[in-house]
Amino acid sequence: MCNSKGRRLSECCLRSLGETSGCIAYQQHIKALTAMPVPTVPLGQTGMQVSILGMGCSPIGHSYGVANEQTAIHTVHAAYKAGINIFDVSPYYGSGRAEKLLGAAIKTLPREDIIICTKIGKYAPGEEPNYSAKQVQASIHDSMQRLGVDYIDILHCHDIEFCPDMRQIINETLPCLLELKKQGKIRAIGITGYPLDIFSYILDRVPLGTVDVVLSYCHNSLHDTSMLQLLPYLQSKGVGVISAAPLCMGLWRPQVGLRCW
Repeated sequence: MCNSKGRRLSECCLRSLGETSGCIAYQQHIKALTAMPVPTVPLGQTGMQVSILGMGCSPIGHSYGVANEQTAIHTVHAAYKAGINIFDVSPYYGSGRAEKLLGAAIKTLPREDIIICTKIGKYAPGEEPNYSAKQVQASIHDSMQRLGVDYIDILHCHDIEFCPDMRQIINETLPCLLELKKQGKIRAIGITGYPLDIFSYILDRVPLGTVDVVLSYCHNSLHDTSMLQLLPYLQSKGVGVISAAPLCMGLWRPQVGLRCW
């Protein structure tokens, strides 16, 4: 979504500059650049090729205001057309609404061409997080129904710092996900969170290959690049890295501003 909109904005601004200078060749060069598909890269050792830009779907779950259903679907289609193939969602976003809208959008897209990431652990604002094996299995079943798919590409443990005892993630949640991976219901296992030290806490206590992906947010941006210091360690553990919220969840928008935390 950001990529598609950003491209249109950049193309519009640069076209104006080109027209002002009368440089037709420059205009043609910019048009060619903005028409290029988003490049893809390998995601760790998952075997998945992902676009370097992904679409975070929390906005279509009302995280930043009420989302129009058709606009949400068209946005997903525009992202896919621009070359974005990875879509990140969660039952927490709009208490399932974001998953339903993403599911409606991908009905007409080739399933093998897109990578769906969803999460377990957090389910609705104000509701206590639950990382138990029983809840994990129920949540994945519900997410697949809302998304209209029979497998999840990447299943993340959502914001594990909210787990009262992270030993539960190690001893119960991850073993449950490994079993679901064996069953073919998920292709890769991820963990997400804001504090960077949670990743080493988990990765140092589980066998290599247990966790395939980590997702960190707001730590690779204009004002905070602390995620970069962790990359060599994560590479040594063989995990892929997703850097989310590069615009810091609306930090630079006056109508959003600083989060309470």
